[in-house]
Amino acid sequence: MDRTDRPARVSPRGAATRSALLQAAAQVFRTVGFARAGVSEVVSVAGASVGSLYHHFTGKADLYVALYEEFQQRQQERTHQAVRDARSEGESDPTRLMNIAAHAYLLGCIEERDTARLFFSGDGPPGFDYQLRSRLTQWTDRNVALFRKADEPVDEALLIVVSGSMLLAVAEVVRRDDVDAHRLADEITGLLTELEPRHRQRD
Repeated sequence: MDRTDRPARVSPRGAATRSALLQAAAQVFRTVGFARAGVSEVVSVAGASVGSLYHHFTGKADLYVALYEEFQQRQQERTHQAVRDARSEGESDPTRLMNIAAHAYLLGCIEERDTARLFFSGDGPPGFDYQLRSRLTQWTDRNVALFRKADEPVDEALLIVVSGSMLLAVAEVVRRDDVDAHRLADEITGLLTELEPRHRQRD
């Protein structure tokens, strides 16, 4: 599932074609699902050729992963901005910062509900579920780091609990209406603030 390297320099026309193919793929995947989608449908919606698709991507799985990478980048920007804003307002409590980051992630999923559903529905390329869990665990690890000081060990159990909770939380919030989704996001991230590394609980 690793993306192959792409040329760093892309012509404006090539960039526009690539963008159109990604937009078309998102539309088709949302409509019929990844498994039932075909390359021919994507290029038809994009107004492109099959050759142009294979110039930019290796196939529909590559399109799917590219959409996820763009979504994940937006999510990272959202969470980083939320933490920066909180710190600029004087927030320094690590547990609160973790809560803010997790809340921003869930709000991003609600804001892009249709897109998030693509990746958390279980209808993806072979191996994507593992990649999704791995990426969410990496994201969680960076945020769980807010819990600990530089010389403190990583609490692997805490990392698993938080990343697993976020995975289930996203799957739930994206299938609810806005009011219910926001309520659930608030409640889940509120519960996460009560978690602490086990070694700190023993102190």
